[in-house]
This record gives sequence, structure tokens and C-alpha cells, in this order.
Amino acid sequence: MANAERSGRPTEAFGATAVGGPRTRLRVACLGLWLIVAALAARQATAVLGTPRGERLTDLETWVGPNGVLHVTGSLYDSTRFTGTPFGGLALKPLTRSAEQALGWGWTFGTLLLVVALGLIAARALPQPIGRRTALLAAPVAIGLLMLSLPVRNTLWLGQTSIIPVLLVLLGCFTARGQRTSGLLIGVAAALQPTLLLFTPLLWFTGRRRAAFSTGVTFAACTALAWAVMPHDSHRYWVHHLAGVGLGGPADDLANQSLHGALLRLGLTGPLEVALFLTLGAAVAVLALRRAVRHVVDGQLLLAVAITGCAAIVVSPTAWQHQLLWVLLAVVGRAGRRAGDRYVWPVTVVLVMTLPTRMMLPDMRALDPLRTNLVLLAALAAATAVPFLSRTSPHYRSPLPTEYAPAVPARFKHVPLVPFLRRVLTRPNLLLELLLIRVTYAAYAQVRLAATGGSNSAGRAEAEENGRQILGLERALHIDIEHWANRTVVTVDRLRDFFDSYYTSMHFIVPLTVLAVLYWRRPADYRWARSALGFATLLALVGFWLYPLAPPRLMPTLGFVDTVHGVQDFSQPDYGTLTSLTNQYAAMPSLHFGWSLWCGVVIAVLARRWWIKALGMLHPLLTASSIVATGNHWVLDAAGGAVVVGVGFALTYALSGPRPSTAGPPQAVGVRRDVMSC
Repeated sequence: MANAERSGRPTEAFGATAVGGPRTRLRVACLGLWLIVAALAARQATAVLGTPRGERLTDLETWVGPNGVLHVTGSLYDSTRFTGTPFGGLALKPLTRSAEQALGWGWTFGTLLLVVALGLIAARALPQPIGRRTALLAAPVAIGLLMLSLPVRNTLWLGQTSIIPVLLVLLGCFTARGQRTSGLLIGVAAALQPTLLLFTPLLWFTGRRRAAFSTGVTFAACTALAWAVMPHDSHRYWVHHLAGVGLGGPADDLANQSLHGALLRLGLTGPLEVALFLTLGAAVAVLALRRAVRHVVDGQLLLAVAITGCAAIVVSPTAWQHQLLWVLLAVVGRAGRRAGDRYVWPVTVVLVMTLPTRMMLPDMRALDPLRTNLVLLAALAAATAVPFLSRTSPHYRSPLPTEYAPAVPARFKHVPLVPFLRRVLTRPNLLLELLLIRVTYAAYAQVRLAATGGSNSAGRAEAEENGRQILGLERALHIDIEHWANRTVVTVDRLRDFFDSYYTSMHFIVPLTVLAVLYWRRPADYRWARSALGFATLLALVGFWLYPLAPPRLMPTLGFVDTVHGVQDFSQPDYGTLTSLTNQYAAMPSLHFGWSLWCGVVIAVLARRWWIKALGMLHPLLTASSIVATGNHWVLDAAGGAVVVGVGFALTYALSGPRPSTAGPPQAVGVRRDVMSC
């Protein structure tokens, strides 16, 4: 991978094409991003250094602490906490007790500097041609994503060295002068993480044979040096542990995101598992290297490096979380012929690498194989499956354009407030929508749990006091019908069963059905309706956070019967605060009613037949009756739900203008309609 082939800097000076306002806005945006990066770095350093000693940098303490493995005369692997190679232990030996006092600060800030260097090199390695905006913003965006990624956060917290091999490989591929220096850097990286030897055939098959030879020689020399100094440890690592199997915990642990770990979690053991791992690993390595070589020839060197690194994750016996940074580098690949599909892969990678898997997929037994191997699947997809575009493809720089509705005059002068949010008429990508829905719902659940302070007892007194306030206001307005409705339903078994069933089943079924029908039959209206629902839900989260409220059934002195959840037990101090799913004091506004009202409005606006419109409006009426009659909400909770839904529709209108059906036919000039997206 010669220096002449690397992407380098843009050929135009930054100020050559931008003048006046656009240039100023770009500089302001760049400054804002750098400030965000600085804030993230400060937050990470504060989170680590502000934690009591013994709870932070635990791996580093195990290595170089007073009784660390680097100080004792026994084996490095007497403690399973040391997972590096013997050469890695040899390189860390100079970190003696004299450096312990300053080591926490020095290691943390040194790791942050390595992250900055990694981001700068990755931004500089983007394939040409790139625009001025991309060139200016790439570095802070890359560093920010690295700061937010789980591998970097894990590395900072544990005091690991996993950023160093990635940085050495990037230095060898993009900044080193001469093939021997390049091979030297990559060889040292492989001595620290042996599966990085996969870069040797990549160098060889792309014409960098001197660098490949230098990589192999450097790896052999470093390993031989460690073997000469620590023969017992070297034998134990390379022979007994089979390049690290069993170090750092059981190989079938959920944190091991390698193919070997996945096979063990599936229940395969013994010779069958080993044979299958070696066979599949070899196939992945060959396929990934073929893809990487094609992208090197195509000029996408950073993508080729990322693909090879992802293959190294898959074929490694153990790949712990702090070693998975290669997946994030694969975000540079472009996949998808249509403009609407261009963001699917990068958004997926960013979400997988920055959020816990429980936020990406629900905690369901049927989804366990996916959830427990999510990062592995992302690495496997990047290495073998994702159809990254070649730079010679006509869709690389000019994807099939998105179909927009033409701008139309709005009723108010400053609507839409954000003119560039044009009304898209084509169907959005399903994977992105599912990711959006899942992440939004996970955030919704977390905020509901945090509404009482995150513990079972916090906030109960405040929630009950707010409940008394709501009841007093309803009495003043003469709308306090909850007790009468609850007692009436309790005396009629069929009515009680109907409202209980309606309350528990329709809350998710109807909104998801409406979204599915709109996505398939009315894609442009789907975007409009989904945006309104999203705004309403975000506003409701603010209400949950600011105003925890006990519903009628959790007010112990009012005599309500909880028809849905069963007999109440107020003798337990934590009763009602949290269930296994959600916080029961997040009642104002009522999203049960708010989502049902959203369904009713959407159906009434979009349906063509009068009886479908009538059924749509019947749903919020029945929902309001069920939430009040079962004692799960106050009447004013429903009013709050109506308010956030109304504001949600208003914000959608204000930001993007009228619905597409009122905007006339789509523009015919310069638009190519993709049949599969409609």
C-alpha cells in the first residue's frame, strides 16, 4: 500500500471555492465539532480518573500495580487478567512501581492522545475525491465517534493497550515512508495482536512484497525476543493457550465476539467445534482478503484495512470488547445504489459500536443468537457480505436521487422553519426505520426508569403528591370520574375483561399496524406520520422526567381496584415504582391515549372510506375509556397525551411544511424513480 496510493489531502485549498457566508458557517460548524470532541475527551477522562482506585484501570492495575504480573518473577499468565502476548508483557515491563502514582493520569491522557492520532489518520486516509466540507469536518467527526465507541470507552476504563495495534497498522499503511518502515510497524502490531498477520498477505497481493516480508520478519523477531527472555510464558501462550484461548475469562463468554466464542455459545465443543472454527475462519479470511485487495486496487485503502481488521476479529480465538475497533473503521465503506440507502451501513455500524446490544435488540430468547453476537455479525458482514461500491461505479458519487415533492406556499410565512427538510416521497429504508424505532423505544424505556431516580423507592412520595394535585384539579373542573368508572367496570365482568384486554393489547398493536400499512402503501405519508409520532413521544419523555405521577391504582387511600395488574400490596415500600418492564409513575402525559389519538388522526386524514375513518376515531375513545376505567390514568393524563400529539403534528408541519398529498405531483425534472423504493 504505497504512499502514492493513499488518499491524502484534497488537492484544492480549503478556501478556494467557498466565500462569504458558507465559508463562515463551515468554520463555525468545524469549531463546534472540535468543542464537542474536547467535551467528550474531558468527560471520558473525568469518568475514569474520578472513580476510586481499585474500580478503574483494573487491567492496568493487575499488570503494573504493587502485586502486578509485571513485577513478580512468576508467569504472566498466573492471573487470567493478562491477555496479551509475551511480547506485549515484555514491552510493558518498563512500567515499574516508580511510575504507579502518575500512571493513571499518564495512561488515561496518553490513550486519549492515541485516539486523537487515530482519528486524524483515518480522516486523512479517506478515499479521493472528497469535498472541502468533508475534508474539514472529517477529523472531528472521526475522533468524536472513536470517543463514543464502546471499544475506546472500555479501553479507557480498563487501562488496555488495544488502540496501539490499530494505530500501528494505520501508521504503517498511511504515514510510514518506505516499505520496510511500513512492515516494521505492522509487524510490531502483529506481535501484540497475532491475528493482524492477516495484513501480510494483503501487502503481498497488492504489490507491497518488501513490506510483507518486513512484517513477517519483525513479527518473528519480536516473538523470538520474548521467547528468549520469557520461554516459559511463551510456551504457555503459544502452545497451551493456542494463541490466547482461555485468557481473560472463558472463551464462551458473551464479551468474546469472535467466531470461536459464538460457536461455543451455540453449544459446539471438542474436535467438531475446532474443525468448524478453522474451516469457517479460513473461508472468512480468504474471502475478506480478496475483497480487501480489490478495494486497494480501487483506491479505497482505509476500507481495505478495515475489512482485514474485521476478518482478524472473526478468526481470532478471543476478541474482547476493547479489541473490536476495526468494525468502526468500516463505516467509510459506501453501500447502496440509492441515496436513501446510503446511510444504512454507517448508521448501523455507529449504533452497534456505540450502544449496548440490549438497546439494539429486545431481550427475547428467540433473539439471543443475534443479540449476543451482534458485533461479530457486524464484523462478519463488513469482511464478507456488505456490497461496498467501487469508485468506478456510477453510483459511488452519484446515487440514484431521492424523489421529493415540490415546495408549495405554506399558510404562515416562516413555514417550513428548516427549508432543507424537503418532503421525501419514496419509501425509507426498512433497516434504518427498524433501528430508529428500536433505539427510540430503548431510550423511552430508560427515561421512564430514570423518572424516579433509577431506584425502586425514589420518587414515590413525589409521585403520590402529584397524584393528589391532579385529583384536586379535576375536582375543581368537575371531571373526576375515575372512581365512578373504575367501580362501574369492576361490577360487570364482561366489561372489565374487555377494557383489561383492550388496555394491554392495543397499545402497541394498533400503532405498529398503522405504521406498517403506511410504510407499504403510503411511504410519503409514513414519513409525515412517523415524524409526528416521534416528536410526541420525545415531548412525553420530558413530561415523565419532570413530573412523576402516581396513577389512580397506585394511590393507596382512594380505593381504586387495579383490574389489570391484580391485587395491590401497598405494604411493600417499593410497590408500584418499577416493574420488570417500566416505571409505573411515568403517567403524565398518557402515551396510551396519545398514541391512540395519533392513530385516530392519521386514519381519519388518510383513509378514503368514511367507515374506516370512524373506526380510526373510535380507537382513541375506547383507549381513553380503558385507561380511566382500569385505574391506570387520570383524565388529565389523557388531556396531556392529546397536547403532546397536537404539538407533534404542529412541529412536523412547522419543520417540513404541508403533507406530500397536498403538495401536488412529484417533480419530473432531474428525478429518476426507483421502482423498488415505491
